[in-house]
Amino acid sequence: MTALVIAEHDHTGLKAATLHTISAALACCAEVHVLVAGAACADAAAAAAGIRGVAKVLLADAQHLATGAENLAEQILALAAGYSHILAPATACGKSVLPRVAARLDVAQISEASRVCTPDTFERPVYAGNVVATVQSADAIKVLTVRTTSFEPAAGGGDAVVEAVAPAANRGRSTLLSRQTVSSGRPELSGAGIVVAGGRGLGSAENFKLLDPLADRLGAAIGASRAAVDAGFVPNDWQVGQTGKIVAPRLYIAVGISGAIQHLAGMKESKTIVAINKDPEAPIFAVADYGIVGDLFEIVPQMVAALA
Repeated sequence: MTALVIAEHDHTGLKAATLHTISAALACCAEVHVLVAGAACADAAAAAAGIRGVAKVLLADAQHLATGAENLAEQILALAAGYSHILAPATACGKSVLPRVAARLDVAQISEASRVCTPDTFERPVYAGNVVATVQSADAIKVLTVRTTSFEPAAGGGDAVVEAVAPAANRGRSTLLSRQTVSSGRPELSGAGIVVAGGRGLGSAENFKLLDPLADRLGAAIGASRAAVDAGFVPNDWQVGQTGKIVAPRLYIAVGISGAIQHLAGMKESKTIVAINKDPEAPIFAVADYGIVGDLFEIVPQMVAALA
């Protein structure tokens, strides 16, 4: 059996989610190949070749592969017959591409796999993570999106061969009109080692800036609950939770977050959770390792001063 991992990259290097997905693939199969598809992405392919456990890197280089889920799905389908497993991170990209692949292959996709029991049996969270379902697939090709926070990242030290493959035809069903990149000096939220997250308890967008000095001291990413995002305090891409980003940092500090089940589903795998809330009955305290009951507008500045 051989697994194919669909790499996410920025044309020069791999995104962290791909490293976690490679670890999941290695738990499924002894041999793992990585598909790097895009435009001018030879450097990303070279980075994939340096990952331990990767036997081969397939490089599909064409301008039309740089954007659009349709064309990437076509590229995967062109290669699918040689693999028993096809895996991608459970990110926006993976969730867009692999359902198309599974439908065309007429197989059942397994979403957000969090553990590989055997090559055909997997665990995945359901009901916002309150239940773990064990799913066995009888399909000839297993198509999985991987909950990356459940797997350690694959290490370097590999020396795989890079093989160019013919790009799939351009389906031409969508065209990229523009791309807006938001630059930040903070770590990327999904892969950050420390996250400071705020909720509706902060009260306003202006008050949300209270978290900036704390995040600066810790070198942390800033996240938010859905309630804070829906209230317009912060942008959508800061949202942590079932309908936002799934994170599992070393340290997660929840400030003014009550702990709705949808939010807990996105962060309860964090190694250490610190909660600050004025309500001692807030659900967030049920998953917190350390809880502080009190006024966040007093406690957060005190934390910043202590870290100074």
